[in-house]
Amino acid sequence: MRYEPTRESLRNHPVPEWFHNAKLGIFIHWGLYSVPGWAPLTGEHKEVIAKEGWESWFAKNPYAEWYLNSIRIKGSPSHAHHVETYGESYSYDDFVPLFKEAIERWDANKWAELFQRVGARYVVLTTKHHDGFLLWPSEHPNPKKEGYFTKRDLVGELADAVRARGMRMGLYYSGGLDWTFDERAIRDVVDLLDTMPQGADYVQYVNQHWRELINRYEPAVVWNDIGYPAAANLNELFADYYNRIPDGVVNDRFMQIDLATSSGGKLLRSRVVRALVSHMLRWALSHLDVLPASGHCDFRTPEYSSFRSIAKQKWEATRGIGYSFGYNRNEGPESFISVSDLVRSFVDIVSKNGNLLLNVGPMADGTIPDLQRERLLGLGQWLDVNGEAIFGTRPWLRAEGGTTDDTPVRFTQKGDTVYAILLDRLRHGRVSIDLPREEGDVTVHLLGHERPLHWQQDGKNLTVTLPESLPESPAYALRIAPGVED
Repeated sequence: MRYEPTRESLRNHPVPEWFHNAKLGIFIHWGLYSVPGWAPLTGEHKEVIAKEGWESWFAKNPYAEWYLNSIRIKGSPSHAHHVETYGESYSYDDFVPLFKEAIERWDANKWAELFQRVGARYVVLTTKHHDGFLLWPSEHPNPKKEGYFTKRDLVGELADAVRARGMRMGLYYSGGLDWTFDERAIRDVVDLLDTMPQGADYVQYVNQHWRELINRYEPAVVWNDIGYPAAANLNELFADYYNRIPDGVVNDRFMQIDLATSSGGKLLRSRVVRALVSHMLRWALSHLDVLPASGHCDFRTPEYSSFRSIAKQKWEATRGIGYSFGYNRNEGPESFISVSDLVRSFVDIVSKNGNLLLNVGPMADGTIPDLQRERLLGLGQWLDVNGEAIFGTRPWLRAEGGTTDDTPVRFTQKGDTVYAILLDRLRHGRVSIDLPREEGDVTVHLLGHERPLHWQQDGKNLTVTLPESLPESPAYALRIAPGVED
């Protein structure tokens, strides 16, 4: 069908089957901030904000990709580190030649090979983060800073390598923030809106970029961040995108709000307005880990979070392997999610109609640090055995359950088969799952084992006799066919 630039027409765009089936994507935060690769080890953002508040979060921001904003806050750990390491007069722009030199050693094929080995079905690259630096040779260069882009086409090279291995390519772009257009430091939530460029020059700039990225690279995922200028015509952008790439998807971070709304020629920046906006943002970010969605989107994007039950709308959880998205040289083993917790979190997300967009933060030369690779490969090894219970599945009648010995269980389904995934190391010869069913011919398999398992129905519990020896695993998937009626 042909899409028109209206909300009604865009609503008819279905979430494509490939995105429902994909389950796992790889996010990549790579840019000038990868050169210093530094942020304090503040912790996971939701916990920090709950304990210390938003001002403390921005002052001690553990997201290394926010380095430029962090060093603009005098007295912050990042500012102190920058002055001590590089000197008071050393500019963020001084990282440009260092990054351009480092990327000459990068091999896109090595990344694609790794991501394929892990089992990812799509990849999303940051083409421009909030610092405004571009990872492709754009025909629309930054009007504020000369040469603020890579002559080497990092976006195009990775897209070719990813697609050559059967994965889809998505593109991230920071539409809401560009610190070359507004150099004020962000110290609190409301500053996110206050520092969003809204001028006609910026509207034209970001529209030209998104259209260039879409026309040149044909991304399967359009992943915008932190909003979009209020005067932009997003319905037109989305309609043109779908008409070019019908099975593409658009995320939910195109929020359009302008604090400097004109009314009678006066700016509305009253304390009441700012307080209301601040309260709205604080609530949304604290409870949903996302900015409020406005307008059209194909999927929601909670950050470092999951839903409590099956969500009707498709969603995608995004998180770093550590506390940062960009490379942070301070992060050690204690900062990274364990393979076990990563697997269990991933299973929980999938059972509730979500995908996982798992981030890697490469060094400036494209090296993916060993601890990040270790987590990726650990997840991939688990998927080698249990991927059948993940890829191509849909949520079952309920996401969560348990065993009689309190092992958490998550459910997925594929056709007439139900998968019960037990989120712990199994230590007993038998396991009983709260899975009532009518008597009949059923076959139960433990994924990774060829022979069917003996089972019996004990009231509301399905009791399964496990193999005598089990490999060590963070989670075990039982295939139950045909499916179970709840």
